[in-house]
Amino acid sequence: MEKPSIMISRTCCYDHQLGFATLISLLLCTIIVTHFNHSPSLELVFNNNGEQVDPCHGRYVYVHDLPPRFNRYLIDHCDSLTRGTDKPNMCPYMENMGFGPKLDSSSSKSPEIFTNSNWYETNQFSLELIFHHKIKNYKCLTNDSSVASAIFVPFYAGLDVSRFLWVSNLTVRDASGRDLARWLSCQKEWKRMWGRDHFVISGRISWDFRRQHNTLSDWGSNFRFLPESMNMSMLAVEGSSWNNDYAVPYPTSFHPLKESEIVEWQRKIRNRERPHLFTFTGAPRPEIEDSIRGKVIQHCRSSRACKFIDCSYGKEKCEDPVNVIMEFGDSVFCLQPPGDSYTRRSIFDSMVAGCVPVFFHPGTAYSQYRWNLPQNRTKYSVYIPVRDVKEWNEKNISVEKVLMAIPEDEVVALREEVIKLIPSIIYADPRSNIEDAFDLAVKGILERIERVREAIRNGRDPSIGFADEDHYKYTFSDHNHS
Repeated sequence: MEKPSIMISRTCCYDHQLGFATLISLLLCTIIVTHFNHSPSLELVFNNNGEQVDPCHGRYVYVHDLPPRFNRYLIDHCDSLTRGTDKPNMCPYMENMGFGPKLDSSSSKSPEIFTNSNWYETNQFSLELIFHHKIKNYKCLTNDSSVASAIFVPFYAGLDVSRFLWVSNLTVRDASGRDLARWLSCQKEWKRMWGRDHFVISGRISWDFRRQHNTLSDWGSNFRFLPESMNMSMLAVEGSSWNNDYAVPYPTSFHPLKESEIVEWQRKIRNRERPHLFTFTGAPRPEIEDSIRGKVIQHCRSSRACKFIDCSYGKEKCEDPVNVIMEFGDSVFCLQPPGDSYTRRSIFDSMVAGCVPVFFHPGTAYSQYRWNLPQNRTKYSVYIPVRDVKEWNEKNISVEKVLMAIPEDEVVALREEVIKLIPSIIYADPRSNIEDAFDLAVKGILERIERVREAIRNGRDPSIGFADEDHYKYTFSDHNHS
């Protein structure tokens, strides 16, 4: 595929060659724009002495204006993004700010439960576009990078790398990340904290950017191991074991505009009849050695209390949001074993439907979504720890027996907590004032950057621990999961 003609490596560091008149014009524009740089308008805030204070103090975010090849080009050439998906055309899923085609709630195919118009056919890889549109409406956005507490880099990392994950030429696979790092390091914002106040977003798991060796058989790009990238933080739908990767929820199909729409939805699923004790939605993974997914499917098929939704190619309509939500809404519990990686979009689709998640590995949720889910896992989920098929057989695990033993009042409390969590695990319409997963992510990354600043103020080396690997993060020990 022909790449856009842009020579970043030759041009990014020559900003000083701008003419004097251009610099003066830019300076005047900056002064004028900075005076009115916050979008949208904010309510006035006063302290105890009646003095007006800046409600965005410590919350300002500056967004880099990247060369188009790192974002806009990918959307304009969305027909190149189908590799690694089951979609013949990804372009429709780029519509509506990344939410995808709107679900027609008036259609006869849409059950009565879908009465508002804020359901979409959202693709799980579209988070970068969604997040970019969300941050454009962030209340504390600024055009003055000198007052920003964080610098957002709107690189569509997952969409970009998806074109090259199966390419054997590692130079091609790594090119965009390398060029972005070079471009960023040439900007004046970089030198303030050498990138430790910068963050990026990925709609793919962070492991896709963690190739440690230049071996053709190794997966992914080396983006997150570049020196510049190691100084940045990444938000991704699944974090790695490195400290500068943070997990944020997969996008679901529910993107409400008003809080009343959330309240209405919560009421519907709270009162919904659930004929199945538990459900598993997914496909077998026979190629993954020791995966318990096959055991989960086998157990589900043999139980009259379980509904199995087979997502193998050509089987059930697992990409249809109506079908998915209806199935999850018919179940009390939803099984969430690891698949190709630790996490699954199904976690959040099922929780939006009020289905209590059942986890088997700490890396599926407990080590991941700490900004979105309660630290006390027993409040909203069931945990059946099992490492592999051998342990499953040795323990003679029966998911049905475990779930049947939970008292009804505890089941109701679990479901109620899941329903309460819905605002924190969805991405609302960018025009809304709902505090959602986006807001929690921005809040979390701002706190992270402030801790780095605090370390610098106290004379400590900010690099210590910033990008270290946490070997306990995804283990079954009590280190992180008690």
